[in-house]
Amino acid sequence: MATGHNVHLLPQTDQLRAIHTIIRDKDCTREDFVFYSRRVIRLLLEAGMDLLPFTKKDITTPVGATYQGFEFATKICAVPVIRAGEAMEGELRDVHPGIRIGKILIQRDKRTKLPHLYYKHLPADIADRHVLLLEPMLATAGSALAAVDALLDSGVRENHIIMINFLSSPEGLRRVAQERPHVKIVTSAIEDRLNEHAFMIPGIGDFGDRFFGTTDSGANT
Repeated sequence: MATGHNVHLLPQTDQLRAIHTIIRDKDCTREDFVFYSRRVIRLLLEAGMDLLPFTKKDITTPVGATYQGFEFATKICAVPVIRAGEAMEGELRDVHPGIRIGKILIQRDKRTKLPHLYYKHLPADIADRHVLLLEPMLATAGSALAAVDALLDSGVRENHIIMINFLSSPEGLRRVAQERPHVKIVTSAIEDRLNEHAFMIPGIGDFGDRFFGTTDSGANT
């Protein structure tokens, strides 16, 4: 499918598709799932941070020459959506050891079937920061948009949010584009569709359960 200007799809190389072939397999071991998922997560995080603003900075090299480089032009923080988003924390700390991390917990109400914010703990100055929102699965986009709204309610500007996302559905991407058009999304794959149960097809199962070992597989909404 065509992607909008705020959707950044990782280059669909043969190597990336080979990794997806491993982790999407229902018989993939947890060890392989975690190992290969972390490889993709690293790529997603690097691509996401490349969307942050930079300013020029000149430094002197050991041979006395000037290197015309760049440095981050803004303060950043990360906010994983508990629990699947926490799978991205380890790689993020390797890439950016000193980054501040907040947490958001959103669960679907059993009666209304709508996402509900149960917990939010964010840096006090988050309104002054760019935010990496860690949410691996974007299916219907209900939970993702609830997380975005929680950030907006805390003063974060919409165009300062970069969602780091493992898999996206076309329907979810369209909904985010319609409701929060300034949010940037970095994803490693765009699925074919959602089925009648709102599961992504071909899918990967429940990312959090497979990563943390609470089940072998299963659908993720």
